[in-house]
Amino acid sequence: MKKYTIKNIAELAGVSKGTVDRVIHKRGKVSAKALEKVSAVLNEIDYKPNLLARSLKNTKDYHICVVLPDYKQDAFWLPCYEGILEAVNEFDSFGVFIEPFFFHPNNAQSFIEINTKVLALSPDAVLLAPLFYKQTINIVNNYALANIIVSKFNNQLEIENTKNFVGQDLFKSGRIAASLLKLIVHKNATIDIIHVDEDFNNSIHMQEKEKGFRAYFDEVKNGNYKIITHNSKQTDLTNNLESIFSDTFASDAIFVTTSKVYEVAEFIKNKKLNNIKLIGYDLLEENIQYLKDNVIHFLIHQNPKKQVYLGLSYLVDYFLFKKEIPTKSLLPIDIITSENLETYL
Repeated sequence: MKKYTIKNIAELAGVSKGTVDRVIHKRGKVSAKALEKVSAVLNEIDYKPNLLARSLKNTKDYHICVVLPDYKQDAFWLPCYEGILEAVNEFDSFGVFIEPFFFHPNNAQSFIEINTKVLALSPDAVLLAPLFYKQTINIVNNYALANIIVSKFNNQLEIENTKNFVGQDLFKSGRIAASLLKLIVHKNATIDIIHVDEDFNNSIHMQEKEKGFRAYFDEVKNGNYKIITHNSKQTDLTNNLESIFSDTFASDAIFVTTSKVYEVAEFIKNKKLNNIKLIGYDLLEENIQYLKDNVIHFLIHQNPKKQVYLGLSYLVDYFLFKKEIPTKSLLPIDIITSENLETYL
């Protein structure tokens, strides 16, 4: 059943949100015509007011900003935006204003500028995707000086002045990727790790995945695996892949540490490199298709929508009900194959 906010009802009735609020809570003057319009909509949608929201109506309003990469630049972040919309729909009637702000996923300066803009708004809290480690330290300190609560999602940075992290254990995620590849490659396999479109030295999430991946293979007894790391811009990826699969060298498997595994899958399919084992992250449309085609062998699902929604829920519970925010909320590391894919869609 769809949940309707006061804003939704106002749009359907063609009146202001204030008018809808006065009708629902039976306070203030409303014209007979407006009352008739709002009542017709309420009857049609079978609206039942949230009594808890009503009781909290006269408490302080809260402003939470979500700072995340622009999903129009990188589709991985689209489910995060959907998680924000779901939270807005659920918590709007409680007097919680949730507002998204987007930065370019590959531009640290954009990250700084957007956070500077958010800081000037003096929100009660910020839920942050801390993509750039060095810049995040300074930004979080600035929020702390302004008494703004900061929670993190997606990227597990161990930095002070933050309340909470929601996401996966990225080191373990890398270990799981390694354990999956070990099942399908031979003992002396050459495995390439590819980081696409990221500043590796400033990207803790990729470093942790690689550390976990290498740590797993380091512990394999009698294993003679050769592991090579490549940092590649998306624009240079084809040339880098050409060198990985040259006449004198051939990789047996590739671990892509981001959702851009489809870029590698496209190359493998076009070159008819049918023996290459491939693993990467996330349920992007392109990744799903290559998984169905058995070009990608495994996807690790990071559940970005749930990360954002949970992060916002913890902040709302803290403000409205004084619930303590857990320091860390680690989500399951889901392994997706062509066989169980449909259960996740």
